[in-house]
Amino acid sequence: MTVIPAPLPRVQAPRPKGSRLYGSIAETAHRALLAELAAWPKPGLVSHVDNGSHRDMNAAMLRVSAEVLRPFFMELALAGSENSQMGVLRAIGVRAEEAMLKATGGVNTHRGTIFGLGLLCAAAGICGELSDGHNVLTPRKLGSIVAQSWGRDIRRGPIPLHSHGSAALRRHGAGGARLEAAEGFPSIYQVGLPALRLSRVLAPADANAASVQTCFALIATVQDTNILHRGGTEGATYARTAAATFLANGGVGTTDWQARAAAVHEGFIARRLSPGGCADLLAMTLFVDALEGETAGS
Repeated sequence: MTVIPAPLPRVQAPRPKGSRLYGSIAETAHRALLAELAAWPKPGLVSHVDNGSHRDMNAAMLRVSAEVLRPFFMELALAGSENSQMGVLRAIGVRAEEAMLKATGGVNTHRGTIFGLGLLCAAAGICGELSDGHNVLTPRKLGSIVAQSWGRDIRRGPIPLHSHGSAALRRHGAGGARLEAAEGFPSIYQVGLPALRLSRVLAPADANAASVQTCFALIATVQDTNILHRGGTEGATYARTAAATFLANGGVGTTDWQARAAAVHEGFIARRLSPGGCADLLAMTLFVDALEGETAGS
């Protein structure tokens, strides 16, 4: 039986303490990670149903990892509210990654999420304002805040020599998470959010379908360095074609969509492909949608 995750709630401005505001941002980030995990079938990715193309992680490990990261997301939101420079955010991210690796026994469950979702939490912190003596969240386009506040430093920052993303960058010329963040997360605003909102028309009140449709749309469009690392250009072509075909045949708007999505999922597993970058972007899309609402696409 498929578990349907509850839709992420819109963030209500907490009162009266500022710390509650940043805690609310962190809670939304945590719920976004859990909603991404709960969605099935996502091609090659871990869910509550199976481990996808991964032998070293499962849903229980990802839940532990998400919980460990929650206080760091709050710290990043607070740092954003203080207009902290990229070096401060980077230091928090390093500590978050150390905590993640300790909790998972050295398995990289959420490194890309720490970077991308962490920046969005910091941007949300900037949106906190004092109104009538209370701290409230004033929705703004979070991706633009990231690009304007830290884009230059993101581009100039150190490139990890041994990460999958940097290897794909050298071998295939892929931009990866750094370029995505520096440019204000165009994949979220141009692909993720439109797909999420379309899916709510195709399959109303089905949060699982919405996440799956969004994931497929991202795979069909984004140059995922995790897929390039595992499958090279041939694997990347297969992944984009399979996802695009699913969408062209009606996506989640057909009665047999789960069976068709599951078939793509099995194809990814057979080729050991895992679109981890798109999974990160799905969680970030859910986070942005929850915080910005309909202003996100404007």
